[in-house]
Amino acid sequence: MECSCSSLKLLSSSSIPVYNFQGKSSSVKKDLSRRTLCTVVPSLSLGKPSLLFGSGLDPIIYKKQSLYNSRRLPKGLTYAATRDRSWDLGRFVKTLYFFDAIPSPLKFIESFIGKLSSQPSPEPSMDMESSGIVLVCGATGGVGRRVVDVLRNKGFPVRVLARNEEKARRMLGPEIDLVIGDITKEGTLLPEYFKGVKKVINAASVIVGPKEGDTPDRAKYSQGIKFFEPEIKGDSPELVEYIGMRNLISAVKGSVGLKEGKLLFGSEGNSFKDLRWGALDDVVMGGVSESTFIIDPKGGENGGAVGIFRGNVSTANNGGFTSVRTRNFPVPEDLSAYDGLELRLKGDGRRYKLIVRTSSDWDTVGYTASFDTVGGQWQWQSIKLPFSSLRPIFRARTVSDAPPFAAHNIVSLQLMFSKFEYDGKLNPTFVEGPFELPLSTIRAYMKQPITPRFVHVSSAGVTRPDRPGLDLSKQPPAVRLNKELDFILTYKLKGEDLLRESGIPYTIVRPCALTEEPAGADLIFDQGDNITGKISREEVARICVAALESSYVCDKTFEVKSVIPFSEPFTIDPENPPPEKDYDVYFKTLKEGITGKELLEQSPVPAA
Repeated sequence: MECSCSSLKLLSSSSIPVYNFQGKSSSVKKDLSRRTLCTVVPSLSLGKPSLLFGSGLDPIIYKKQSLYNSRRLPKGLTYAATRDRSWDLGRFVKTLYFFDAIPSPLKFIESFIGKLSSQPSPEPSMDMESSGIVLVCGATGGVGRRVVDVLRNKGFPVRVLARNEEKARRMLGPEIDLVIGDITKEGTLLPEYFKGVKKVINAASVIVGPKEGDTPDRAKYSQGIKFFEPEIKGDSPELVEYIGMRNLISAVKGSVGLKEGKLLFGSEGNSFKDLRWGALDDVVMGGVSESTFIIDPKGGENGGAVGIFRGNVSTANNGGFTSVRTRNFPVPEDLSAYDGLELRLKGDGRRYKLIVRTSSDWDTVGYTASFDTVGGQWQWQSIKLPFSSLRPIFRARTVSDAPPFAAHNIVSLQLMFSKFEYDGKLNPTFVEGPFELPLSTIRAYMKQPITPRFVHVSSAGVTRPDRPGLDLSKQPPAVRLNKELDFILTYKLKGEDLLRESGIPYTIVRPCALTEEPAGADLIFDQGDNITGKISREEVARICVAALESSYVCDKTFEVKSVIPFSEPFTIDPENPPPEKDYDVYFKTLKEGITGKELLEQSPVPAA
């Protein structure tokens, strides 16, 4: 709701409605002696009238009565003095009823007096930015545990998803933010595990080990499968690389967000997502403005459905605003993965407001942004309102001590056309009379440039087992032994495809053979799945963390290896380590849409 301080007159003027609450008659000034009082209530069936203002009241009916009627007023009747522009108490009660917001009379009046008399507050300064938690899966593996170390060193908040609590705490430290679950078992991925998670690095992988066994410190495994006869240990590639990826994507999608945004209202494909809108006009302050929200099934930009906010606004009775507001959502919307709300609408040259509420209370602070529309030819336009631009407003006044905007707990939305801006200022585009605002969609969006929200460690060679004409004798063991290893690369590729099709902004890193060598060697980045070689696990971990913050690598798939050949070990001087790389130098060269799958039906490309 919204008003100016002048609305206090509603509570003091001799021409205002006069109430009789709880059967206690209010005095009526003698200068109203020639007027009549009209008992007013909603004419629609709204349930038991005694529920409108609390229990214990008699039913209220329409009835005219003279001020000089000596008969006592029936207990609970409500009267309003007639005026040139009469106030519609029935519509007022209907409004409260629609929003399940029937207050006690005393609380309602106290709310008006207390809030309207507050002084203007300076505009608050709120920090709306938060990096969020990075979830690491496969954190007890060779790459995963290094990813955790790199994230910690860079100051990222980290959460680990692991199957074995004892192993994870022994390896990563007792203070680690740890949740216990198994990506191969969907039921173990509880929703509360992913609250606050904004990005994911997935280093989970099927376990491959030597057939003849390994040393206690896994020395053979650390050398890479080039040096031993491998076999799958534990869960199958299908379960880990494909089903596990599907489960993980499903679990985090709502938390990390989708590149195309999240639709809250409007058309998407052949479907239409509606919300329960109700009018919330200046009748709540004694005004006479009216509005409504209707769905036109064919009035949209491309002939589809569209919502229309329309009405007639008047400044009579100290009013001057109309609005439509949704009922509280059954489940609050978590939009913390996004940066703001985008409205697609047909403008009329006026300034409107969008109000977002994070409390289920009826009358509370609304986080508000004004926006101007294009007039003239009634053009369709997109308007982006960043969450960082929302200001906490109560009755057109800034609330300096309001809590920060909680994007994870969106409870309702409201569209408003008002005479009032904020803190005593007026809307420069305000004109009394009819208006109409067609609204196609309301969607949460990610700001540009978008950075990856899900970085996945896959493997070089995933497209090669089925590539026609490829000389397998020149390929790494995993490619030659794909069938013997339960189609490990085939399922890794299927898992990649699930991520590419999910809508989550992603990066897929395909390292060549992994080693325990230190990071620091010069690198070769490539695309198309052709190169062979080796790369340090430490280097892969650094690449994954760098990818989280680089728009250059969003929605890209690439392979990476060291320039050092297998036959040469790579070492560094601990007293003079190589400088940390600027991975964007490599990322800038990458292109979208190149995965190696495009070569499956073409002539083979020689391996590097």
